[in-house]
Amino acid sequence: MRIELTSEEPAGVEADVLAVAAAGARLPELDGLLDGRLARAAADADPLAVVYVGDEVAARRVVAISLDEHGPDGLRTAAARAVRAQRGGGAVAWALDESLAIDADDQIRALVEGATLGSYDPGRWRSAEPVPSADRFIVCGARDELRPAAARAATIARWTNVARELVDAPPNVVTPAALAQRAAAMSGVRVQALDPDAAGLPALAAVGGSSTAEPALIVLRHEPPNAPAAPRLALVGKSVTFDSGGYFLKPQSDIVRQKGDMAGGAAVLAALGAIAELDVPLSVLGLLPACENMLGAGAIRPSDVIATASGLTVEVTNPDAEGRLILADALWYARRDGATHVVDLATLTGAMRAGMGDLYGGVFANDDPWRAEVVDAGNATGDLAWPWPLHPRYRRLLESRVADLRNTSGRPFGYPITAATFLERFAGEGPWAHVDMLGPALIDDDRGDAIGRGATGYGVRMLVELAARLSTRLPAQARERGP
Repeated sequence: MRIELTSEEPAGVEADVLAVAAAGARLPELDGLLDGRLARAAADADPLAVVYVGDEVAARRVVAISLDEHGPDGLRTAAARAVRAQRGGGAVAWALDESLAIDADDQIRALVEGATLGSYDPGRWRSAEPVPSADRFIVCGARDELRPAAARAATIARWTNVARELVDAPPNVVTPAALAQRAAAMSGVRVQALDPDAAGLPALAAVGGSSTAEPALIVLRHEPPNAPAAPRLALVGKSVTFDSGGYFLKPQSDIVRQKGDMAGGAAVLAALGAIAELDVPLSVLGLLPACENMLGAGAIRPSDVIATASGLTVEVTNPDAEGRLILADALWYARRDGATHVVDLATLTGAMRAGMGDLYGGVFANDDPWRAEVVDAGNATGDLAWPWPLHPRYRRLLESRVADLRNTSGRPFGYPITAATFLERFAGEGPWAHVDMLGPALIDDDRGDAIGRGATGYGVRMLVELAARLSTRLPAQARERGP
């Protein structure tokens, strides 16, 4: 998707489609050129109405699109719909409308992001050539000073689509090794793939030992030369490229979705790509504990006791609660590497999806201000988040008779909270937050927004925004090359 901005008025811009918001000043402006046809069509815009034109305007068609929601998210969705409506390639022009109660910068960001997200096609593994949507998106009536906001939004949305592609990909294509290869191909990021046994990560090795696919800790480093030693942000993403549940084999209705169990890792990989491209003046460490959780001779068994990198031992009461085991080792590695602030993202508990649906991720933390920052970064960018509680008394539910703790409580309640409580034991000193994103990572139904069905790229926009905000705390000389 190529993004263009022009100061030219909409009627004079050549495009296959000229799109306007059905509510706003642009519609009556254009309607005066179209003898009232656009207003009549717009009355039935649900969600869009098309008017074919002659030489009244330079575009071939004019589309009026209703805004489902107030604010940027409505524009984001409308831009995605405009792009999808133009099949076979070509250009969509959007008439920027400063009469809307949305700041021009926010409009540009929402429109560019929506157009880029709307251009995503999950069908790259079809044998037939896909029918493309629009490949150019032109924002008309845009001032030059809006170009930086547009470029930044395009970068983040493009990397969000990278995360979507990784999650939508079949598990025989995106293996732990393939994930490491994709990371290694990124520019501006230093990448290592560590063998868990050699790196002293026994929990990751134990979970990954169930598969013929070798596990790895994929380490990504964005270390710009002007970044100070602190703060240092670590982003940890659960990267189980396929989760069978092991000896607690998942039911058919659930196992078919398990290629998405690496969505946290995909978000971290893509966020690092965007952070590097935007040259955020902050040291950011990305950690992807990558493996498969399979059923086989090497699989962990119920009642096994396994070691972790921190030295704590864990009684495995549920082999399908493997994500928290591999995250435990990765969190330890993040602190050992000098991280001052940590966020982990994981498709961790089905109960989070049951409770929050497919729209919100739940955020837990050992530090209330840090939790608030993560939640606000998500909500400001469209990766919706909601704060969840932690309390020391939950720890008793994970007490074990034979090890330091067990990986599940065995109680029929509080699953997301006890999972976060487990991770807290390995989070170390300093602010840490856990985002349980199982609901919005891979969705079964079109929610009526810019994303559609399938992988959403949840977490990429949140993490980039969080890194950018954290970088603003740095001295001015360290921010000179920031986004």
